[in-house]
Amino acid sequence: MRQLKTAPNPDLAVGANNKQRWNQPSHRRHGFHNAHNLFRRTLMVRARDVLLLEAVDAKAAPQSTELDELFAHPAFSAFCCLRGDKIIMEAAAPDFSVTHPHSIQSVTKMHVHLILGQLLQQGLISLEAKVSRYLPEIGSGYRDATVQALLDMAVSNDFSEDYSDPDSDCYSEEIALGWRLPAQGQNEITLMDFANNITGFKPSNGRIEAEYKSANTDVLTLIAAAVSPIPLSAQIERIADAVGFEGAFHISCSKDGYPAFSGGGCLSARDLARFGLFLARSGRDLIGQPVANATFLNDSLERSAPSLPPPKAWLRYSNQVMTDGRVVAHAGYGGQFLMVDMETGTSCAFLSVLENDAGYNDAYMGNVARILRQVCCRAN
Repeated sequence: MRQLKTAPNPDLAVGANNKQRWNQPSHRRHGFHNAHNLFRRTLMVRARDVLLLEAVDAKAAPQSTELDELFAHPAFSAFCCLRGDKIIMEAAAPDFSVTHPHSIQSVTKMHVHLILGQLLQQGLISLEAKVSRYLPEIGSGYRDATVQALLDMAVSNDFSEDYSDPDSDCYSEEIALGWRLPAQGQNEITLMDFANNITGFKPSNGRIEAEYKSANTDVLTLIAAAVSPIPLSAQIERIADAVGFEGAFHISCSKDGYPAFSGGGCLSARDLARFGLFLARSGRDLIGQPVANATFLNDSLERSAPSLPPPKAWLRYSNQVMTDGRVVAHAGYGGQFLMVDMETGTSCAFLSVLENDAGYNDAYMGNVARILRQVCCRAN
């Protein structure tokens, strides 16, 4: 038989600056707009019932020159602002729409808040327990960390997440998340392998500033899988049904079958805003039944927790969400942000794609957070 020619998958093979093609600056916009089709493997979930939305008079849309400037930025993809079942405002770039899936990156972490909160309510997990209680084989980087420390991004170890450093550990993590291929001739690592190989735990009690590590969420995912009475895929379905997504929720999966809650989610702007409405309802579904742990969510807003570094120092990182006591929010690599005003029930979803080498810009993200809070809390 004639030998067939093969080549590494061009979207997932690693090239310049230790990045796969879909995350190269020249391909990143296409990559973030099509990530649900580009990841190595994904889980796709549709909601049983859809939350129907009603448009309001355009004159009621919040007026903001700064928001208009965000829409004019070359990174902009889409924006949606909802309250209840009303579309307060929507916008999209010429090459995108509010209903097309988009990589939401670390905004996906909010699923871990919801799932861990429910497991806590069920008495299946203790926030003060060490990780080794639930994952006896875990490596030294997390063995002695508490669940609470992981939830608050308050763990110090050897894992690094510096998007400007092409050798940062977060890029190796992407192999386990199914976002890229390993070097030629090497095997793909599992999420469990990845977590177990992290070393260098350093006690950091009383931390006042968050040390952001997506690996913390990966370990929380493994803990949730170990104690949950239902598979994590079923947990995702419960959330999707409670939200009422119009389109599909896609999430990349590791080789060993774990959903990449640390950043693998893909949603449209409109559905991401719907997800925010679910949080605004304190985790109640479309008919008012509790699905999430409302007490855990409320406590996350009120409790003391490490602050984010500038320029988002006005936000605390508490139980896998960002908050200032009024809003629940989360940022995502590349230019994503979800902001929910818990007082007015307004949800603002912002999607964009930064095309600089790092794929991230602190000043840009700080500006997005500040503007979204103004819009979210002023929307009538």
